[in-house]
Amino acid sequence: MDSRADNNNAPVDPSLTASLDFQSHHQVEINSNNTVKQFQPCDMSFSEYTPCQDKVRGRRFDRNMLKYRERHCPTKEELLLCLIPAPPKYKTPFKWPQSRDYAWYDNIPHKELSIEKAVQNWIQVEGDRFRFPGGGTMFPHGADAYIDDIGKLIPLTDGTIRTAVDTGCGVASFGAFLLKRDVIAMSFAPRDTHEAQVQFALERGVPAIIGIMGSKRLPYPARAFDLAHCSRCLIPWHQYDGLYLTEVDRILRPGGYWVLSGPPIHWKKHWRGWERTEKDLKQEQDAIEDVAKRLCWNKVIEKEDLAIWQKPINHIECIKSGTVYKTPHICKSDNPDTAWYKDLEACITPLPEVSSSDDVAGGAVEKWPERAFAVPPRISRGSIRGITAEKFREDNELWKDRVAHYKRIISPLAQGRYRNIMDMNAFLGGFAAAILKYPAWVMNVVPVSSDHDTLGVIYERGLIGTYQDWCEAFSTYPRTYDLIHATGVFSIYQDRCDITYILLEMDRILRPEGTVIFRDSVELLVKIKSITDGMRWKSQIMDHESGPFNPEKILVAVKTYWTGEAAQKQR
Repeated sequence: MDSRADNNNAPVDPSLTASLDFQSHHQVEINSNNTVKQFQPCDMSFSEYTPCQDKVRGRRFDRNMLKYRERHCPTKEELLLCLIPAPPKYKTPFKWPQSRDYAWYDNIPHKELSIEKAVQNWIQVEGDRFRFPGGGTMFPHGADAYIDDIGKLIPLTDGTIRTAVDTGCGVASFGAFLLKRDVIAMSFAPRDTHEAQVQFALERGVPAIIGIMGSKRLPYPARAFDLAHCSRCLIPWHQYDGLYLTEVDRILRPGGYWVLSGPPIHWKKHWRGWERTEKDLKQEQDAIEDVAKRLCWNKVIEKEDLAIWQKPINHIECIKSGTVYKTPHICKSDNPDTAWYKDLEACITPLPEVSSSDDVAGGAVEKWPERAFAVPPRISRGSIRGITAEKFREDNELWKDRVAHYKRIISPLAQGRYRNIMDMNAFLGGFAAAILKYPAWVMNVVPVSSDHDTLGVIYERGLIGTYQDWCEAFSTYPRTYDLIHATGVFSIYQDRCDITYILLEMDRILRPEGTVIFRDSVELLVKIKSITDGMRWKSQIMDHESGPFNPEKILVAVKTYWTGEAAQKQR
C-alpha cells in the first residue's frame, strides 16, 4: 500500500483520480421500462371511507351489544385498489394549538353536530371554519372548568395521572384540554349517528380512534390507563352483569380512577331533564355501585355531577375479604394483554402477585415526566422475553441519534409542521419518547404479529397506542395523520398479505402533503418505492444515520397535494 495513504496532507497524484470513475454502475434498476402502475382516485363518495367501520357492511351484523358497529373489515374481493380523494377545497389544517379550537369547514363538511349539539356547545360554524368552544353534554361551562372540578377531587396535575381513556368521547374536548395538564387521553367513539366526531377530534390535533364498547375487548393491554372517563357516554355500565366496567377494570392501572358524569349521577336533580323516572335512575346507579363493589373499587367521592371510583393497588385485601369469589370471579390463565378481536368475559382480570398489601401490583411507575425514561416495570421484572433494562436504555440512545438525523433530512420535524404522528411498529415507544418536546403526539402501534408484545411497556412510559394487524385497515378516518413512521413493517408483513394494500391504507390515513419515513432493507424499499411512485407520492432513498455502509436504508416519501374534484376533471 502506498505510504501516502496515511498522510492526510500529501498531494494526490492527478493520474490516480483521472483513472477512477465516480459514477455508480450497480444501482438497482427501478421499473426501467416505465411500467409503474398508476393508481386512480376512488369515487368522491369514498372521501370519508373507513374500511373496517363501513355502515353498509355493518348492517349485516347483529345489533345485540352493538356488534354491528365493531370492526368488520372488507374481504379480499371488497378491497379498493384506488386512492381515497380529499374534498375539493381541502386545506392544510390549523397548526397546534390553534387547531384545538378551529378546523376548516371544507375539510370535514358536516354541519350535523353543530345543529344537533347546539345547546351543548360542542361545535359551532363560523364562516369558513368550525370553532370548538370546549363544551360538552355534562360540561356547559366548558371542558377546562370541568377538568378543574375533577382536579379538586383527585391528583390531576402532579404527574401521578398521565394516561387517560375517554370512552364515547364526542369531539374529544375532554382530551383536548387535558393535554395542557400533561395528561394524554386515548379518546374513542363509534362511527355512528353523530357523524365524524372522531374525525373532528383528529382534525383538531387531539389523539382519537374509532372504537366502541361492544362484545370485544378494547385494543389496549391490561393496566394501561391511570384514568378512565365517561361523560354521558351512553355505555350501559349496569348491564350484562357489569361486563363493561369489568373491561375498564382490566385496562386501568392499579390505583387508577374511573370518573363518571351524566346519567345516573345526580339523578335527583336531573331526572326530569333526562326524561327518565327517579326509580329507573336509582336502580341504574345502585347496579353500578354494586358492580364497582364486586370489582373491589373504592368510591372516592360523589359531588354534584361527578362520581369517582378508584381501583385497588393490588388484590390482597379483596381476596382476603372474599369479595371477588362472588361473581364476577377472577379470570383463569388468560393473558390479560391479549386484546385483538378477543371476546369480553365476565371475570376480573387477575393482577400480578405482590408480597405486601402496600405494593402496587405489577410495579409502581414514576411520576410524569420522569416516567418516560425510567425503566418500565414490565422490563425491570423481566416480563418481556429478551428485553432488559440495558436494551431499553440502548433503544433510547438509538432514537436520540435517529431523531437528530431526521431533523437534518426533514427540517420541519421540530417546528410543529407534524402534529398527528403514527409509529406503525413502535417497539418500546423510543421514537415517541425522543420527540416529547415537540408540539406533536404519537399513536404507537404494536402489530399483533410482532415477536414481542410491548404495548404494556409503552403505556408504562406514559405514552399511548393500540394493537393493530396491518393486513387490515386502521380504525381512523382518511387524512388524519401528518407523519407516518414505519420501521420494519414490511419485513413483518411481506409474506402475510399484499403490501400494496398496506401502502394504499397509509395513503388513506395520510394528509395531503404528509410525510412517511420507511426503514427497511434496500430490496424492500425499492419495491415500496415502485408502488408509491404510482400513488402520487414523491420519494427518495437515503442512507442510514450511521452512514452508507449500513444495509438498512431510509425511504422518505411525501404525498402530493391533490383533491377529488380536480382529479375527476383530469380524467
